[in-house]
Amino acid sequence: MAENLQSGVRLRPIDLARGHGLSTQAVRNYEDAGILPPAARTPHGYRTYTPLHAHALRAFLALVPGHGHPAATSIMRAVNEGTTEEAFRLVDESHAQLLDDRRTLQAVEGALRDLESGAVPEPRAAGARGAGTARTVADTFIGPLAGRLGIRPATLRTWERAGLVRPRRDPRTGYRVYDESDVRDARLTHQLRRGGYLLEQIAPLIDQVRSAGGPQPLESALRDWRGRLSARARAMLAGAAELDAYLRARERTD
Repeated sequence: MAENLQSGVRLRPIDLARGHGLSTQAVRNYEDAGILPPAARTPHGYRTYTPLHAHALRAFLALVPGHGHPAATSIMRAVNEGTTEEAFRLVDESHAQLLDDRRTLQAVEGALRDLESGAVPEPRAAGARGAGTARTVADTFIGPLAGRLGIRPATLRTWERAGLVRPRRDPRTGYRVYDESDVRDARLTHQLRRGGYLLEQIAPLIDQVRSAGGPQPLESALRDWRGRLSARARAMLAGAAELDAYLRARERTD
């Protein structure tokens, strides 16, 4: 709906807040944060807003679901400071992150397809992991495995404490030894962490994969992950439309 953007139209903080379920303090906080352009003041010091501020508020609230609160704040601040190219760069960064997250999801799905097809061997029986078991060609130590995953050895130790990987100890040196099933679990944990899952969310999934001998328990989690990525993409479209409307409104008031 077209709005009258003439300078004579004045809005109170409550006028902006009412339409979005916000408090007047939230509106003032948004202005202080640079999300809204500076408000004019009455002779008594009260803030007065215009329909341009309403455009800015709608743009910010539309950006948050797709970009997150910090990024949406930075985008709006850049626009209000007149550095539109910086705002576009920030938008591009969010889209690049979404693309990277999609690729991560695809990598997880690929890893699970490998498990289904048997490309990654299933775990050995518990009795085969005793102290006298000889190392196989696929066994590896913490440093090389961390290097392959691009993480720190300390991260693998954290995952071990959370039960996500269960390396055995070399009986002579005491070093951790990761067999093929441990490498599989570490790969899945790494990909799920990149997808935004918490360790406490990953642990039951890894346990189910171990007990089921396959990736079927992860299918619902992957559907949820895919749905969240699609929702972010759709939210980014909505945010882009409102941001464009705000930019156009600013141009009309210049």
